[in-house]
Amino acid sequence: MTLLRRAGRPDRSQQRLIPEAMSLSLKLVAEREMGDDLFPKPTRETAEKRRAAARDVADAFQAFSRAAFKAGALDEKTKQLIAVATAHVTQCPYCIRGHVKAAKRHGASEAEVMEAIWVAAEMRAGAAVAHSTIALDALADEDA
Repeated sequence: MTLLRRAGRPDRSQQRLIPEAMSLSLKLVAEREMGDDLFPKPTRETAEKRRAAARDVADAFQAFSRAAFKAGALDEKTKQLIAVATAHVTQCPYCIRGHVKAAKRHGASEAEVMEAIWVAAEMRAGAAVAHSTIALDALADEDA
């Protein structure tokens, strides 16, 4: 923005490009700082290695996962949208990618996925506000 101010007010065509250019710049900075290798790519080899290290637990987890995501009182799309929201709160990039793709396979729209993410964001922020009760109580505690 400083460069733009020095060069003068951008015309309409330049103004439309500013958000796009800023977004690209932020993405390039993030890629340079974090690299694409921050989280290793999941591979079949990694999955097999993980399963071999604890076969019984891996099998039990797979059965649990299948049962949890099977249609019941909630349909599979709704369950995947819940998983998308939860993945954002737990900040698991693997879960985000996997459950967004699963939600899409079960018919979730981009708008539904984003709405689930916004609900998750509100819940995370809301929890911080709700926990202020503990802070206020601690401040009021005469023993403090």
